[in-house]
Amino acid sequence: MDHQSNGTLETAGKVIRCKAAICRSPGQPLVIEEIEVDPPQAWEVRIKILCTSLCHSDVTFWKINAGPASVFPRIFGHEAVGMVESAGENVEEVKEGDIVVPVFLPNCKECRDCKSKKSNNCSVFKYNKYSLNMPRDQSSRFRDMKGEVVHHFFSVSSFAQYTVVDVANVVKISQDLPLDKACLLSCGVSTGVGAAWKVAEVEEGSTVAIFGLGSVGLAVAEGAKLRGASKIIGVDLNPKKFEIGKNFGVTDYVNPATIDGKSVSEVIKDLTDGGADYCFECIGLASLMQDAFSSCREGWGQTVILGMEMHGSPLSVNSYEILRGKTVTGSMLGGVKPKIDIPILARKYLDKELNLDGFITHELSFRDINKAFDLLLEGDSLRSIIWMDK
Repeated sequence: MDHQSNGTLETAGKVIRCKAAICRSPGQPLVIEEIEVDPPQAWEVRIKILCTSLCHSDVTFWKINAGPASVFPRIFGHEAVGMVESAGENVEEVKEGDIVVPVFLPNCKECRDCKSKKSNNCSVFKYNKYSLNMPRDQSSRFRDMKGEVVHHFFSVSSFAQYTVVDVANVVKISQDLPLDKACLLSCGVSTGVGAAWKVAEVEEGSTVAIFGLGSVGLAVAEGAKLRGASKIIGVDLNPKKFEIGKNFGVTDYVNPATIDGKSVSEVIKDLTDGGADYCFECIGLASLMQDAFSSCREGWGQTVILGMEMHGSPLSVNSYEILRGKTVTGSMLGGVKPKIDIPILARKYLDKELNLDGFITHELSFRDINKAFDLLLEGDSLRSIIWMDK
C-alpha cells in the first residue's frame, strides 16, 4: 500500500487550518468546526489523521460533567492511524510521510521503566488520564476560529484532520498494514491481546474467563486463543456476543441473567473443574471484579483488571484467598510497550495469525462521527472506522 506525502513539506512550519469534531459540553453531540493547528515544537510530531475509531474511554470522558476530567471544549479520539506531516526539532525516529499510530501511553524508551520488562510505564512521561494538553509544556496546539484554546485528550486528539503528538506517543508502523487494521492497534485490540500475552502470559491448555465481551474482551479472547488456551468462557448479558465471540475463540458462554439459582462464579467453577486459571474484567465495575476474583482457581488463579472502575468504587477481596495463592493485577494498554510490541502485533496480522478484521463492524465518514457514538451506546458496534477524507 503506497501512502504518498501529498506535499506535506508545503505546510511544514506553518499553522494548518482544518476540520475537527469538537465537544463543547459533556454528553452533547460533537460539532465539526474549522480549527487552527500549530506546527510541532521540539520533540513533537504533527500527524495527518487518515482514519480513527471510537473507544469506550472516549465515551466515558465525553459523559463526565464534573471534576478535573470535565474540561471543554475538547477534541476527543485516541485510537487512530495517520501520516507524519512534519516533525519538530530532535525528532529522529519518524519523518515526513511515515505512517504512524498515535498511542495514549508514552514510551520514551530510555527511562528505567521503559527499559524494564516488568511494566509498560514510562517514568519520564507519567500517564495522566486528566492530561489536557501537550505533556512537556502543558499548552495546547489547537485553537478555534475565535482564537480560543481547544484542549487535547489522552495525548492524541484524533477527531481532527491534523493533530500534534509528542514523539513518545508515536509508533511507526509498516506501510503494508491496511490503515483500518493499524487503527485498531492504537488502543483496544492491543489492550486485550496484550493482557493475555504480556500480563497473564496465558499458557497452552489453560482456562480463561472474560467478563464483558466488548472489543477489549473479545481481544482478550483472541489473545488467549493465540496463547493456546483450552477453554475461553465469555460472560456477558448480550446473547448476541456469544455468536460474535466464537470468531475470536470463545468456547463457552455465561449469561448472568439466565443462570437461575447459581452465581456466575459457581457456573465458571463447574466449567473449569474448580475455577479458571485466568479471569479478565473488561467492563470497569467493582462488583464484576469481585465476581472475576471469585471465579478464578484457588492456589494460582489470576485476575487481571482492564476496566477502570466507572464509579470510583473500591475493590474488596478476601485476604485468606490471597494467602491461598490467588492474585489480582492491573493492566494498562495490556502491558504492551507501544514502540516494541505494536509492530509485533502488526506482523502477526500480516502473517495471518491475528484476527483484526472481525473487530470492524461499521465504516463511517467523518461528518457522521456522532453516529459512531449512537452505535456504541446502543451496543450495535465493536469498532466503527471513521474515514477522515470521506
